[in-house]
Amino acid sequence: MTKRPLILVTNDDGISAPGVRALIHIMNTLGDVVVVAPDSPQSGMGHAITLNSTLYAEQVFIDDGPQKEYSCSGTPADCVKLAIREILDRTPDLCVSGINHGSNSSINVIYSGTMSAAIEAGIEGIPAVGFSLLDYTWNANFEASKPFVKSVTENVLKHGLPNGIVLNVNIPNSSEGHIKGIKVCRQAKANWVEEFDKRQTPQGKDYYWLTGKFVNLDNGEDTDEWALENNYVSVVPSQFDLTAHRFIKDLNTWNLND
Repeated sequence: MTKRPLILVTNDDGISAPGVRALIHIMNTLGDVVVVAPDSPQSGMGHAITLNSTLYAEQVFIDDGPQKEYSCSGTPADCVKLAIREILDRTPDLCVSGINHGSNSSINVIYSGTMSAAIEAGIEGIPAVGFSLLDYTWNANFEASKPFVKSVTENVLKHGLPNGIVLNVNIPNSSEGHIKGIKVCRQAKANWVEEFDKRQTPQGKDYYWLTGKFVNLDNGEDTDEWALENNYVSVVPSQFDLTAHRFIKDLNTWNLND
């Protein structure tokens, strides 16, 4: 009898977030599920890890189902590290992160705790996918996302992923139009134009709120931003080797040893 795949589930919105509850439900149909997720929201934490404080993890029981669940005091990357080293009795066949409440397309992948968890699994040689829905509300409707999440996951389980590659999957908000299908894309060139809302406490001390707007600088029709704007699910193969390989030859022409 074939053993069911072991699937590690995590996220950055916290273990009780509706997005991760939807992801757990899908994964239960595909394998044996262990959840290790933050005990509180960790959005925008990127690949932060806990070095100067104590980490805690405890088994919790949130929803009915066959999954085992652990709530962790650390970041998404901490959750994956702890799962692999301490909680799981074998290496997972797959790690899925999400479903995030909000976009992780384009430059957002750099800041994303959701994607950093997937990347941490990828560093360990585990096939990994980060899923995000373009709806920031807590009560987002994940129903339209489920068939696409399941399809991508089944394909990763079937085909695997090359070493060093993880998938960044972003799903349009179905309330804004019918989702047409899936597009394999590249990451769009875009960034945040940021401002700080400066205020003062009653005692006269300055404090700041980060604000800004997202600006897409890419007119290509092969990007994640184009796909999402046109109601397609975007799938971007992402890598954690940040080497700018194309510049190595030019850099070697510099007189760096002078």
